[in-house]
Amino acid sequence: MRLALPRWSGTLALKAAAFITVMCCALAALLGILVHVSVTNQTVGQARDLALSRLADATEAYEAGDSLLPGAGVDPPGLPTSLRALAVAGHRGTMVADNEGRPTMWAAGPADHERALAVVVDYSQQAHTINALDRAILWSSALAIGATLLVGAFAVTRVTRRLHATARVARRISGGDLDARVDDPRTKDPTRPQDEVAAVAAALDSMAASLQGKLLSEQRFTADVAHELRTPLTGLHAAAELLPPGRPTELVRDRVAALRTLTEDLLEISRLDTGRELLDLDAVSLGALAERVVRASGTDTEVRVVHSVVVETDRRRLERVLGNLVANAHRHGRAPVSLTVDGPTVTVRDHGDGYPEYLVEHGPQRFRTEGGSKGHGLGLTIAVGQAEVLGAELSFRNASDGGAVAVLTLRGSPAPDGPA
Repeated sequence: MRLALPRWSGTLALKAAAFITVMCCALAALLGILVHVSVTNQTVGQARDLALSRLADATEAYEAGDSLLPGAGVDPPGLPTSLRALAVAGHRGTMVADNEGRPTMWAAGPADHERALAVVVDYSQQAHTINALDRAILWSSALAIGATLLVGAFAVTRVTRRLHATARVARRISGGDLDARVDDPRTKDPTRPQDEVAAVAAALDSMAASLQGKLLSEQRFTADVAHELRTPLTGLHAAAELLPPGRPTELVRDRVAALRTLTEDLLEISRLDTGRELLDLDAVSLGALAERVVRASGTDTEVRVVHSVVVETDRRRLERVLGNLVANAHRHGRAPVSLTVDGPTVTVRDHGDGYPEYLVEHGPQRFRTEGGSKGHGLGLTIAVGQAEVLGAELSFRNASDGGAVAVLTLRGSPAPDGPA
């Protein structure tokens, strides 16, 4: 089982700070150890040379029968046992040990009758020097790590700030704001060195400009095609009305009506794509409006008003959204179809096979239908576009016991529904 880490632990700034801290600590420890070992070896070597020199002088005096110098003696008290054993075995050696609570450098060599001749040299000053050096290494390492962290945090923060700005622009573009750009100043001055963040910002701006151009071209094409079709369709509709009654005439009129509906849907989508639609706000009773939409649809749809409220919205656009949802439920689902009003939330449900997986995950797509369904796939697209203009939220899901569920949630401050 993998341990779940908090979200902040994955930030680039934290990772960089941790990496800098670990590397600084490792480098400071390595340099400190090297300096400590070098100085300690030098200090101990000097003390050892001094102790051995005094031991040589004491040995000469002892062999000549002269009195020993202060600090020298045969088997003096405090002589380390291991060093005495080495001297009794006929060897000379040195050792640092405490003597009467003070650091001492001992030097010992063989004497007569299984005894050891030893000298003692005060090692307090050298030990103090090494301790002071260790403290200086620790303080200087801490200061160096702190300064490096501050400089590194400043440098990393500048990079992460630019990355966050790029991410915000990317989210704005994915939300539909195709005019959003990073506009990194480094990308506008070719004489300045370009780092990786500037390259990402330039690529995002280029992608956004290309995407905006393609979408605008598609919108213009859709609007132009729909406008160009209106004139011949008007003439075709008038000509179809002049045909004599009969089955062929009904088929022609039916196809002309379907083509006119498709053209009007394309025009509506092109207007929604411009993002310049204006609202005609009015106080609307959701319960009464839902019943009116169902009556106008001419379908067998059950209307349930759990709790009706009055909202300030665009009546025509709201009727268009609910009408499309009801029509889609009957066209692509199965009975029974119900429309439920509960406060500012309107739910349309059928008992068919449910929405396709792509629609639940990514929303409706133009001219895409599945399962051999009739239609052009524009009804739900228009409903989503009109809901965005209204500032409402339209979501799609499949019920656990079967059927498609569309939920429209109006925003704002609904008031309790009064008498009609």
